[in-house]
Amino acid sequence: MGLPFDGAISAFFNEAAPDDVRRAIETAGKKAIPNPSYPYEKKWDSKAYDADIADLQIELVRMQTWAKETGQRIAIVFEGRDAAGKGGTIKRLRENLNPRSARVVALSKPTEKEAGEWYFQRYIKHLPTAGGITIFDRSWYNRGVVEHVFGFCTPQQREKWFEQVVPFEQMLVDEGITVFKIWLNVGRASQLQRFMKREGDPLKQWKLSWIDVEGLKKWDDYTAAIGETLERTHTPSVPWTIVRSDDKKRARVAVIRAILSQLDYDGKNAKVVGQPDDKIVGGPAMWQAG
Repeated sequence: MGLPFDGAISAFFNEAAPDDVRRAIETAGKKAIPNPSYPYEKKWDSKAYDADIADLQIELVRMQTWAKETGQRIAIVFEGRDAAGKGGTIKRLRENLNPRSARVVALSKPTEKEAGEWYFQRYIKHLPTAGGITIFDRSWYNRGVVEHVFGFCTPQQREKWFEQVVPFEQMLVDEGITVFKIWLNVGRASQLQRFMKREGDPLKQWKLSWIDVEGLKKWDDYTAAIGETLERTHTPSVPWTIVRSDDKKRARVAVIRAILSQLDYDGKNAKVVGQPDDKIVGGPAMWQAG
């Protein structure tokens, strides 16, 4: 089996990647994190991670039971750069929950019909009912970042979206829906390293897309779009939680803690839930840390 996209990712590493990014990947050991600005040099020990994630998944089940019994409606939006670890984090968040009331929504490119609708319309139909949890694997924030970077929307369409997104989210909150917005951020070397591993793994090549390949050349464009989007949509009612995800294990635990720590559910074990690691979790200023 050949490499996807004719080995475009390896070619980018060899021919176009910035010198510091290439050097960080080449000199990183097996457990080293190739991002000098990340607060930890090595990946988290698997034994400690396994213990924490197991305890937190029990808490997630308790939270879901409470949500169902009390009619809570919870929407969790996951966004982030490509290869930031959204899928793996969502898997750990969702894997022990009852799928009847905890759904993952990952919408593909809009159909011709959907393209003619109000931009938020196709997302609204997936919002949770009483007792439900909806996890959005990418969301209406596509317009703020990906669509803008690749020219899939006009500047006027994006600006109109900016005018509507904050009121839209406030309406969800006013309706009684608890909304979490999680942005997973990964450094450039970590991202490229993950892409290269996917490229060489026949079981993971399906994760790569043309957008991923072309996006490697648009790091700065993404950076500008992300920064503006976070700044303009971070509100007291629906704030962004930024999680640095160069270490996937730390990020997964941090995300679950960030969610559970803000919910007052029955049977909550506060000692287990604790608080997310403030070295890698914060508001938009955390994103600027790299």
